[in-house]
Formats: sequence, C-alpha cells, structure tokens
Amino acid sequence: MARQARYTRSLGMYLDSALPRARLAVPWMRAACAMLLLVALVLCLGNAARAAAAAEPAASTEAASELTPSRLADLLDDPATRQQLIERLRDQAPASAEGAAPASQSADANRSLPSRIAQGAQLFLAGMAAHAGQAVEELTALATGQGMPAPQRQALVDALLGLAVAAAATVVAFLLLRAIAARIYARIDRWVARAPAPLPAPARTGAHKGGAMSAMGRRAVAMLGALFIDLVIVLLAGAAGYLVALYGSESRGTISAAQSMFINAFVAVEITKALIRGIFATRYPMLRLFTMADDVARYWNDRLGRIAAVIGYGLLLAEPLAKSLLSPSIGELLGLVIMVAAYSYALRTIWRNRQVLRERLEQRATRASATYFGTWFRLLARSWHVLAIGYFTVLLVVSQVDTERALPFMVQATAQSLLALGIGALLIVLLATVLTRRITLPEDVRRKLPMLEARVNAYVPAALRGLGILIRIVVALFVLDAWRVFDLSTWIVSDAGAAAVRMVVNVAIILLIATVAWTVIASIIEHRLSLSEGSGMPTARERTLLSLFRNAALIVIVTLTVLVVLSQIGVDIAPLIAGAGVVGLAIGFGSQKLVQDIITGVFIQLENGMNQNDVVQVAGIFGTVEKITIRSVGIRTLDGGYHLIPFSSVDVVSNHMRDFSYHLGEYTIAHRESVDDAIQHLRLAFDELMQDELLASEVLEEVSIPGVTALSEKGVTIRVLIKTTPGMQWAVQRGYNRLVKKHFNAAGIELPYPHTVVYFGQDKNGYAPSANLFMQTDRPAGHGNADAAGHTRRRLSKEQGTASEDVLGNELDRVVDDPDAEPRPA
Repeated sequence: MARQARYTRSLGMYLDSALPRARLAVPWMRAACAMLLLVALVLCLGNAARAAAAAEPAASTEAASELTPSRLADLLDDPATRQQLIERLRDQAPASAEGAAPASQSADANRSLPSRIAQGAQLFLAGMAAHAGQAVEELTALATGQGMPAPQRQALVDALLGLAVAAAATVVAFLLLRAIAARIYARIDRWVARAPAPLPAPARTGAHKGGAMSAMGRRAVAMLGALFIDLVIVLLAGAAGYLVALYGSESRGTISAAQSMFINAFVAVEITKALIRGIFATRYPMLRLFTMADDVARYWNDRLGRIAAVIGYGLLLAEPLAKSLLSPSIGELLGLVIMVAAYSYALRTIWRNRQVLRERLEQRATRASATYFGTWFRLLARSWHVLAIGYFTVLLVVSQVDTERALPFMVQATAQSLLALGIGALLIVLLATVLTRRITLPEDVRRKLPMLEARVNAYVPAALRGLGILIRIVVALFVLDAWRVFDLSTWIVSDAGAAAVRMVVNVAIILLIATVAWTVIASIIEHRLSLSEGSGMPTARERTLLSLFRNAALIVIVTLTVLVVLSQIGVDIAPLIAGAGVVGLAIGFGSQKLVQDIITGVFIQLENGMNQNDVVQVAGIFGTVEKITIRSVGIRTLDGGYHLIPFSSVDVVSNHMRDFSYHLGEYTIAHRESVDDAIQHLRLAFDELMQDELLASEVLEEVSIPGVTALSEKGVTIRVLIKTTPGMQWAVQRGYNRLVKKHFNAAGIELPYPHTVVYFGQDKNGYAPSANLFMQTDRPAGHGNADAAGHTRRRLSKEQGTASEDVLGNELDRVVDDPDAEPRPA
C-alpha cells in the first residue's frame, strides 16, 4: 500500500509538471500537424501530376507509332515528296499561326474571371505538387547516399564553410558595433529626456508653443539620428563580412555565391529590423515613435523581428542556396516550408493580440488631437488584424509564385503604400487645419457686401471637402497600383483614363464658373440692397424686383450647371431637355392657374402695384406685405395671421403706401351744439397736434375741414382731412382723435350717445294725462345708496314727468342721504 501511494504521488507530480509543458506545446503541435498535412497534400498532388505526365508520353507514343523512323526516312529520301512536304508546311505555317492566336485570345476573353482564376490556381498547384514530389524523391536519394556525387558533396562542404566564415565575421562585427553604439543611444535618450515637457494646448502662450515645438523637433532629430546610426552599423557589418569573405579564403579577391547571398540577406534583414527597432526602441523610451509600455515594445519588437528574420533569410539565403547546391525542387520545397511556418507564426501572433491592440488603438483615438486621426485610428482598430492577415497572405502567395522577385515586390509595394498614405494624411490634415479657420473679409467689403463673407465661408469648406475626397481616391489608386491590383500608369495613358481625368477637370471648371457667376450676381444685388444712405438707396419696388431676379438667377444657374455636369459625366441630356419640354407643355395646359399666377405677379411688379412692407388690401385681406414671390404674396394682418394669396386671386390691389395718405375723420356732435364752435375746436386740436415733434414731421399740409357732411338722428357730422406721409395716417389719426376729445370736453361740446324719449300722448285739448305710477321702495339686498338713488331716479322720472329738474334733484339728494326714506307722492 505504501509503494502504491508513493507511485500515485509520483504520477501526480509528473502530471503536474508535464501538463503545463503539454499546454505550452499544444500550439506548436497544431502548427506541426498542419504542416505535415500540407506536405502530405503536396505529395499526393505530386503523384497525381507525375501519373498524368507519364500518361501523356504514352498517348503521344501511340499516336506516333504509325510514322516510324524508317517510313519518315523513305519519305524524305524522295526529292519530289520532300519538296511537296516543304511547300505544304510553308503554306500551313502562316494560316495556323494566324488562326491560333485569335482562337486563344478569344478563348481567354470568353472565359470569366472566376474560371481564369481557377485555371491559374490549378496550374500553380499542379506545378507546385510536381516540384514537391520531385523534391521528395531527391531527398530520399540523398538520404540513401545515391543522389549526390563526391565532387558535389565537396562543393557543398566548401560553400557552407565559406558561408560560416562570412557569417561569423559579419555577426561579430555587428555585435561589436552595436555595443559601441549603445552608449551613443543612451546619451541621445538622456538628451531628449532633458527637453521641457510641452504644456497642454489651452495653457500655451507664444513662448510655450516655441518650447513645445523645440521639444518635438529635438525628439524627431534624435529618432532620425538613432535610425541613421543603426543603418550605418548594418552597412559596416555587411562591409566587414564582405571583406572577410573576399580576403579570408584561399582564393583571394573572389567571393562565393553563398557568401554573397548571406551578406545580402543580412543587410536586408537587419535594415528591416532597424526600422522595427526605430519604431519600438525597447531600451530607449524617448526614441520610440509611439508612446507605449516597455513590455509592449519588447513583445512586438521580438515578434516582428523573428518574422522578418525567418522570411528574409529563408527567401534570400536558404531557398536560393538549396537550389544552387542541391536542386531547384528541394529549394522550392524548403522555401514553401519556411513561408508556411512564418505565415502560421504571424497568424497566431495577430489573432492572439487582435482585441488587445484594438482597445489600445481606440484609446489612442480618444486622445487624438485631430478628428481625422481619431477616425482613422478607430477604423484601424476594427480592421488591423484583417489587413495584417491579408498582408502576410499576399506575401505567402507571391513568395511561391515568383520567389526571386517576391521580397523586392513586397518592399516596393509596402513603401509605395506607406508613402501614398503618409502624403495623403498630411494633405488631409492641412485641409482640416484650413477648414477650422474662418475667412474674414475687410470691414469695408463686409459693409458693402454683407453676405459675401458667409457665402465664401460656405463655399471654401465645401470645395476643400471635395478636394479631400479626390485626395482619398488618388491615394487609393496609388495603393492599388502598388499591389498590382490596378495599373495606374497604363490606365492614365489609356483612352478611358484620359477621359476620366478630362471629365474631372471639366466638372471642376464648370462648378468653379457657376460658383463665381452666382457669387458675382448675388454680391451685386446684395450691394444694391445694402445701401441705406444717400440718393442711391433702393426703393421698395427695386428691392422686390432684385429679390425676384436673384431667385430667378439662382434657378437658371443651378439648372444649367446640373445639365452641363451631367453631359460631362456621360449622361445624354437630350432626353432630359425633351422631357422638360413635354413637362412644361403639360404644365402649361394642366396648370393654367399657376401660369396665371406667374403672369399676374410679373405685371403687378412691373407696374409697381405693391412692394414689401406696404400696407395693402388684396382679395379682402388688409395687412402688411411681408413676402412677394413670382407666384404669390404673403400678407400679415393686425391679429398676427399670415395669409398667402396667389396672384390669380387678386382682382384689385388697394395700396395705402403710395406717395401720400389722408387721415379722414368724421366727428359727430349733438344737435344742440354749435357747428362753428366745433370747427374752431377742431382747428385748435390740429394746432396742438403740430406741436408734437414726432407727428408734426409726418403732416404734409394744413388741416382741411370741408364742413358738415351729414345730419342724422344721432347728431351733426363734420369731416376733417389731414394729409400725411405714406403709412403715417393711422398714427396721425390716433394723436388727433385724442386731442379732439380733449378740446371737446374742455368746451363742453357733447358727443351724442343714444337717447330714448317716452311719449304718453295728448287729449284733444292738448293736455297730457297723468301717469299712473307708484314709487318702489324695496331695493335689492346688498346695494348701497347709489342703487337706491338709481331706483328712485327711475320712479321719479315716471311719476313726476312734469316736475322740474330742481324738484327731481332735491328728491335724489334726499334718497341718497337717507336710503330708508319713503319717496314723496307725486
């Protein structure tokens, strides 16, 4: 039992220590299994390709068995037969050549893009499988000692020894130079760290801004200097290795192909790693291109450096060396294995860090100083892993399609893409900086053309945004051209490219001309409308007509611009114009009211019937004209209502704002008053009105009193006319009415009010019968003396119809003093 327990504990300890190692080995085991499956697939395809290649000679042999060598010799021995055969071959050669090329071209043109891609992929996989099968056979022969003769083996050993000598010299020189340069890097890092930190943007003054720029400039100079030193070290190490390879071997003055391949690969790989170190700078935080933690910088520097080393040394050294020393098939298989391994490692690294890097990029987007950079950081955060996977996929495919030019193509495409994106980003940032600044015109220009500044600030940002879109399109074309997706140079010199460029230029010129024309017309009109002093001040009619002309000019310019732009982009506008004519004819027949509105409105404006701010009566609506269009008029009444009246409904226009106006007043006085006294007081009221500074300036002439215009049951009506400036008749009317009431009250002139006369009739002798009335002493509860007096007044007026006014007044005073007193009998 004790032995079993010890065995159980030992097994548990072994599992505890082995399981973590197994978990760490699982990803590599998955990669190894995937690689083995890929190799097996390649071998199967190679066997199938070899079987197909073996079947083709058999078929050709069977077909050629009918024409034996002896038979062919007999035919060629006869001069006549030989001459006929030559003539037939010469006759058929041009026809076959001419017919074969169009047939092949038509066949390629008739095939769809997916079929051509599928055929190309099939041919590529078949060729790769054939090479892989041949490489397996050659490796098997080498393993059994049958595939490499002794001289070839000796050449392989000599090449590897020379390669080792050159590699050792190059690496030692590189390490020594890096150790010496480490002190320089440390000093540069401390020099940058001593620079003053930039203040936040709101707290910067002129001096602080200069200090911030000097700090940024110091860091940029330091980073470029460190990168330059790193590149010089790489070149010096390569030169040291080249010198050792040139003079360190028995054959002085010559360098082997293997040594040259290594030095070239070393320089290319270390330059790439120097660029990576310039971005991440693991040991020197102040020399990093982006701000990040040290562990993050080390992580990405190590991963990217490994990928660059494996791909660089694999494609520039291992594969060509295997092709030259062993066989081309073995070299291609080795290159495939290296690229698949690097591709798997890169995909594993990208997939593991996709979420972490997305979060960091989003955080960087929130701290971006410009909106443009923030937007691009967010887009990059969502799609960086897709772009990275696509990049390494293209590298894998290109390395197998064209091994010799794979890395130069990738370097050229990457550099062109980064250069296009960098220049495009710089231009767009400059445009964004310009967009944030408002264009300010001089004060005199703003006074003469009040809307020009707002219009320019509306046009310029729109033009800059259009230019930004054009820059993005050009950058996209350059990126596609870099990856051979789109041949930009061929397209530009082609008819389609020239037509596209010409179309863009023509559209830009048309839009510029239309914008300038509208700006000039609108500015001239606004300059005329903005005049507020002197004799050049526009009239109301002129303002209305200029507004209508501005709207009509805008419609014409927009319509013509749209038609011309459509014609430039290839749209046939003839049907549009014909359709517009048909629509206009249909509108003319079906919308007669609309035509009547427009025609009536035009003539009303030409005849100066009404203008803005005029007080008019139109179609039974009395109010102020607020808006006039070519079709309708908008009137605001005194109660605030807005009425839109089409001109077809206008029969009569009553304008109260033309040249002058009159206050027409008719004042009625009681029949018992003197007309002459009333007229005298009306003139006195006018004299007092003329003492008012505000209203006196609006009166054009002396008051005109024609006299009595009516005698009615109410009284005597006297007419008064006061001539005023247009629109001021109502203000004069209000002021004059107030003064008339004041003077009439002072003179005791009664303004009549409704009277009721009660008549009890008369007998034949002319005597009126007595009114049988009685006094009502009860009054409603809660009423005071005034109510009692009122009841008493009514009773007395009925009972004492013949009483004098004195008796009536005494009785009213008695009732008011004593509300409970009984009225006296009549």
